[in-house]
Amino acid sequence: MGDPAGIGGECTLKAWQARRDGYPFVALDDPSWLNALARRLRLHVPIVPVADTAEAMRVFAQALPVIAMPLANPPRPGTPDPANAAAIVGSISRAAAMVMKGQAGAMVTNPINKAALYATGFAYPGHTEFLAALTGVSGREVMMLASPLLRVVPVTVHVALRDAIAMLTPDLIASVARTTHDALRRDFGIPYPRLAIAGLNPHAGEQGALGREDAAIVAPAIEILQAAGIDATGPWPPDTMFTRIARTRYDVAICLYHDQALIPLKTLDMDHGVNVTLGLPIVRTSPDHGTAYDIAGQGVADPTSLLAAIDLAADLARRRSFLGSAAAAG
Repeated sequence: MGDPAGIGGECTLKAWQARRDGYPFVALDDPSWLNALARRLRLHVPIVPVADTAEAMRVFAQALPVIAMPLANPPRPGTPDPANAAAIVGSISRAAAMVMKGQAGAMVTNPINKAALYATGFAYPGHTEFLAALTGVSGREVMMLASPLLRVVPVTVHVALRDAIAMLTPDLIASVARTTHDALRRDFGIPYPRLAIAGLNPHAGEQGALGREDAAIVAPAIEILQAAGIDATGPWPPDTMFTRIARTRYDVAICLYHDQALIPLKTLDMDHGVNVTLGLPIVRTSPDHGTAYDIAGQGVADPTSLLAAIDLAADLARRRSFLGSAAAAG
């Protein structure tokens, strides 16, 4: 569902229009609200409430199937309503449970407003940490942003920059990189992933002249990874590692803080960027944008990133299913 006051509902409607003959999906949302939104935006999207994914598969070509998650109040585009927080969180929990039970192959989440959820007692920094708790792998979750042009993984995520630097250790960097390496092999089909580890300071510290963190923290992490047989290189100077030529030399950039990873990804290819949670026992993706309250309800939201998230989720789910079948057959 995401925040119903944002553009998630509009993007869901437009995604069905674009993919009604593609990968089938079911929305976990309020059918009445989606009907009202479709009328408001003059989008021809029939809405059919369904009980489960089997029923959703049968109707998908003719209508958008929706498992009902009733909202407490009718949404007002651009204005988050704490009263609807329970439905938002409930849609995430139910989707995760459905995938865990094998009732769906993957889950794709629309953007939420974290501050609006915090006000109602939501105890997690965001989707990623909440899903890790729901699936029993807290502490092992890793956020990747992926597009056709670049994959990035931030070692620290939703914390202040001062705190992010204090959190960095060789073991933390190596742990995030190992999870990323394993996911690239299993989910992305890259047999020998190449990991570029970003430096922290300008010019990766300039041999200590611009800071000791790269030599004291980042370099030891790379040594740990290399000793484990992982193709990890660096520390790469952050100001040059995202050029066109540099990007051909690695499969993923391991970055040390949120903006170091997300700024280049969003600058290069925000429309096709997808947020993927690594380290989970389920496949979860989401579009690489926020709630966009400023354009909510106006009919101008671009569903491209959501479509990319749906396509990638289907690809990853199919690869995991194939690997599971191969393991079972073996």
